[in-house]
Amino acid sequence: MKLTGKVFKYGDNVDTDVIIPARYLNNSDPRELAAHCMEDIDENFAQEVAEGDIIVGGKNFGSGSSREHAPLAIKTAGVSCVIAESFARIFYRNSINIGLPILTSPEAVKGIKAGARLAVDLDSGEIKDLDTDQTYQAAPFPEFMQDIIKAGGLIEKVKGEVG
Repeated sequence: MKLTGKVFKYGDNVDTDVIIPARYLNNSDPRELAAHCMEDIDENFAQEVAEGDIIVGGKNFGSGSSREHAPLAIKTAGVSCVIAESFARIFYRNSINIGLPILTSPEAVKGIKAGARLAVDLDSGEIKDLDTDQTYQAAPFPEFMQDIIKAGGLIEKVKGEVG
């Protein structure tokens, strides 16, 4: 699976309350959550993000609560994947469960600038900065996780297997 998009770059310890502020968690509509995604760290994110864009974050991306609202808000906003130096464990699992690809690549995080255009190959883990022609490597997902992502999440994968 290949993705292309513009980078929105953030630093270390972007927690789930920054991704989707707690004051919006009383709403379960994914589109409403997406409308407020990242607003406490980047007030223009929801208006500027386009389908396929990519978030690049630093260490410990997605720390905080165990709610699926954070990766759901990111995915529904149109983000095709998140690349970070490291992820909080529960955010990592929640992302895969809802079909949001996340890749770990400290080298990519250090080298990629905000606004860059990236091409990401989820099958190989290759990340290419289209502005600089620099290529970075992330560990590709195991096949079973790729199947979950391609299905649109764990629930959709199970529905496809049962139906």
